[in-house]
Amino acid sequence: MKTIIELFERAKDTYPNKVAFGDNNYDLTFSELYDSAKRIGTGIARLNLFKKPVVLYFEKNNHLCEARMAVTYSGNFYVCMDTTMPVDRVMTIFDSLDPALIITDDNLRDKIEYKNVNIVTYSDLKKDIDQDLLESVYDRIIDTDICYAIYTSGSTGKPKGTVVCHNALIKYLEWFTKEMGIDNNTVFGGQTQFYFSASISDFYSTIIMGASYYMIPKSYFMFPMKIIELLNEKKVNTIYWVPSALALLANYDVFKYAKPLYLKKIMFAGEVMHVKHLNYLISYLPDCTYTNLFGPTETVDICTYYTVDRSFNPEESLPIGKHCNNCDTFVLKDDDTKALPNEIGELCVRGSFLASGYYNMPEKTQEAFCPNPLQKAYPERIYRTGDLVMENERGEYIYMSRKDFQIKHMGYRIELGEIETSVTSMDKIKSCVCIYDNENDMIILIYEGRVKDDEIFARCKDKLPSYMVPNKVIKVPTMALNQNGKIDRNYYKNNYKNL
Repeated sequence: MKTIIELFERAKDTYPNKVAFGDNNYDLTFSELYDSAKRIGTGIARLNLFKKPVVLYFEKNNHLCEARMAVTYSGNFYVCMDTTMPVDRVMTIFDSLDPALIITDDNLRDKIEYKNVNIVTYSDLKKDIDQDLLESVYDRIIDTDICYAIYTSGSTGKPKGTVVCHNALIKYLEWFTKEMGIDNNTVFGGQTQFYFSASISDFYSTIIMGASYYMIPKSYFMFPMKIIELLNEKKVNTIYWVPSALALLANYDVFKYAKPLYLKKIMFAGEVMHVKHLNYLISYLPDCTYTNLFGPTETVDICTYYTVDRSFNPEESLPIGKHCNNCDTFVLKDDDTKALPNEIGELCVRGSFLASGYYNMPEKTQEAFCPNPLQKAYPERIYRTGDLVMENERGEYIYMSRKDFQIKHMGYRIELGEIETSVTSMDKIKSCVCIYDNENDMIILIYEGRVKDDEIFARCKDKLPSYMVPNKVIKVPTMALNQNGKIDRNYYKNNYKNL
């Protein structure tokens, strides 16, 4: 198997009339997806592009599913863009990417423009199929060619385009589908946007295993009961969401009024899952399997995982578990020696899941994808995640914080994530974020919830050393979220003085 296409076509031959994807407008069968992808792929190939970046500027819908596969058939790689992203940020990404082609829907055509780049619509490209042309293109593709690129949120600076090759994607999916039990009976309820790395797992699992994937409109998360109605209507048995989306169900006590009747697997990744919210889910859905998936975009999606096998109290941290099969992880201290159990260090990854690097950013690539300092006999590439973890007595990794969330305050090294966990475990706290004002040497806590500032100070003084107690707390009506549905930490860093 040199590309994902071979696995997709095998599923298409087995389940031609089965629904592959469903959006708010219509359902798309495997054979329809195959036909559309080859028609659009032919249109792209006729432009004489090969191994070039193709931007897909679509809202999350079936057209985007067809376009993703079409770009692959054409021998190029795609980048899904967020249509709600500010124009300045879009242009920043385009300047780095230098796209060869932009494909969009008819209703979005007037919204996007870039230099002299050719912009075509879905309907422009969806014409006839030239099988000979597609076969000649496929003959030139190899498994280390790039399948797609995903741009990071840019919270630490300039957005970086992580490029992932076919081989890394296939190796990752071999693990994911086997370990998570994904097969032709799986029905996904899709929450994550297609420009977010968490979408890779459920999207591609669907097309290679003959599963079904129903997209949950973003607007439904303003009316959680509509989510439950959709899950039950489509008989969704598997979800893979960011914890913030699951926390919404808990915070609004949705299951008190209605429950998903067919749900069996609940997976989550992308940010910390607080035990308080997990326990709510378990109390109403005790027969579900709960899995905490952890990993950066640079490892396709995931490098460690933990399937919940015991109970936790709200003040504990949920483990991120152990390494995936065919993906090795280890922890390095600041001096590049291996950390012992209960020692904090940076999580590092080696193996086939690794991305190829960052597009048009050789220095950043060399910095993050670097030689393994533990292997002196031959060159071996690893990825430094920037995540600080610790191995507990069970051999499970515990996530501590990001390296860039670590601060030094009053002479102490402090993990801001520890403060956030202590506050979030309070009953009436919905969510919070902790930031550090370097200029004034102050820890700032911003929160959403029905508690008073004095209660938070009391909680922190009771649970944390005095040097970790926030210097200031700020209550907000609703936490700001970034484009990936996570708390917008960067926004609060820049704007907390105006709250």
